[in-house]
Amino acid sequence: MRRALSIAYSTPRADVPVGAVVYGPDGRELGVGTNRREADRDPTGHAEIAALRAAVDALGDSWRLERCTLVVTLEPCAMCAGAALGARIGKIVYGASEPKTGACGSVWDLPRETPLHKAEVFGGVLRDECEALVRGFFENLR
Repeated sequence: MRRALSIAYSTPRADVPVGAVVYGPDGRELGVGTNRREADRDPTGHAEIAALRAAVDALGDSWRLERCTLVVTLEPCAMCAGAALGARIGKIVYGASEPKTGACGSVWDLPRETPLHKAEVFGGVLRDECEALVRGFFENLR
């Protein structure tokens, strides 16, 4: 989670600071991403999507991320949780819960509800630090 937090700090100023990392089964970092929705004017420009794409590129021979772990500073939304499940991710680890759009337990629980692929979910890792980062971003907007 510390690596995801460090990546979140590199998020473009206009975007909500979220960092994501995909690790392979051996613990090797396969891909990273930050939110770039505003910077790129792309509704799919979430940190998790970028990290998943980079991980698939790093593997080179498959889109399947079985036994890989997605670590992200903020609970994934439905789009990102769905993409992770579609990639057959093995674990999702997140820091801060997202009470408005969280899809790993807060609002929806896609990894446990889907009739297809299931992923283990671990939330609340370095919660205070992850919450402080997002809270600071929104306080600066006001």
